Amino acid sequence: MDLGTAAVVAAIVLAASMVSVEVALSVAVVEIVLGVVAGNALDLGRPDWLAFLATLGSVVLTFQAGAEIDAAAMRRSLVPSVTIGLASFAAPFAGALLACRYLADWTWRAAEIGGVALSTTSLAVVFAVIVEMGLSETAIGQLLLSATFVTDLATVAALSLLFITPSWRLVPFVLVSVVLIVAMPRVDEWFFARYGNRVIEPEIKWVLAALLLLMWLGDRAHSHAVLPAFVLGLAMAGTFQAHREVAQRFRTLAFAGLTPFFFINSGMKVSLPLVWSNLGLLVLLLAVKLACKSAAVYPLARCWAAPHTMFATLLMSTGLTFGTISATYGYTSGIVTRAQFSVLICVVVVSAVLPTAIAQRLFVPHTEEARRRAEQLDDEDEVARHRPRPSGPPSAPAPGEQALTRPT
Repeated sequence: MDLGTAAVVAAIVLAASMVSVEVALSVAVVEIVLGVVAGNALDLGRPDWLAFLATLGSVVLTFQAGAEIDAAAMRRSLVPSVTIGLASFAAPFAGALLACRYLADWTWRAAEIGGVALSTTSLAVVFAVIVEMGLSETAIGQLLLSATFVTDLATVAALSLLFITPSWRLVPFVLVSVVLIVAMPRVDEWFFARYGNRVIEPEIKWVLAALLLLMWLGDRAHSHAVLPAFVLGLAMAGTFQAHREVAQRFRTLAFAGLTPFFFINSGMKVSLPLVWSNLGLLVLLLAVKLACKSAAVYPLARCWAAPHTMFATLLMSTGLTFGTISATYGYTSGIVTRAQFSVLICVVVVSAVLPTAIAQRLFVPHTEEARRRAEQLDDEDEVARHRPRPSGPPSAPAPGEQALTRPT
């Protein structure tokens, strides 16, 4: 293991957190940008340990996204979620496919990879933004997570139907996925009661063991564990809601320990020299993706996501995890060239950064919960300003009296 590379990556992780706080942008966006800079300015290579942590981070983050979804809220928003999600997939898939084939003169197989890679909405980015902005328990947050899941489910289905050749190794992957999704929620209460509430955190190790098993079987089947990980998280959402401390500790593990490697590694895959020589194609494909996403999602968001229409449209226009997976599959299978791969990855990364930055800068949702909390804090400050100050030393409050202070 290259300790020098590890030290540099750790410094990037810390710097990304600091920059995120200073500029009020999602840390995922900053980590991607710094990853691009590091991958092209520094000779870090791509060590195996970083690739492994990045893959594990994407799976853990996707599981966490599923665990954050309120199943009851998802059922209530089933029609808008499915409608927005399918439209978010179909329009950019068709637009990018035709643009790659007839405007960029790619082969049909390469154009299909382009269509699949640019059809996605990044569950990782959407989930990170939703959590960081405190929207995970709001209606708009639940709708966006559900719609993103539908989009990515359609993307995985398209990639499987178009390119993946079934083999016997796919059978154990599917069977084990189904067993874990069905069985784990049914034995969680017993497991948590028997082994939980200990400093060694058996509950978290229980989940990580299941996710690593899915990753291993998915790799053997030339598939990916992201989709079953999301469904497993969705199945265990009730358990995590009943054990909020465990959910909070798992969230800390995801955002502090694993997901930074995923976002930084994604940025490091971009080759700027190849992108620069194909800059016109990059702009074309980025415009096609954003235009098709917006044209498909905006009218539907006006119906179901108002007054957060633009925020929803922009977040549904992001792409990262499944876009990267699709482009990587095309490159390793010899379907797309290295230049095509670099352009697709760059479009995917830019589509993760640009819409997210605009959404967080210009279209921040002001939910009713946030408004009430702000008014409460303002009222507390007003009372504190007009309270007479005692002339003597401070004394303990009288029985039943509570000091009005801003919580830290």
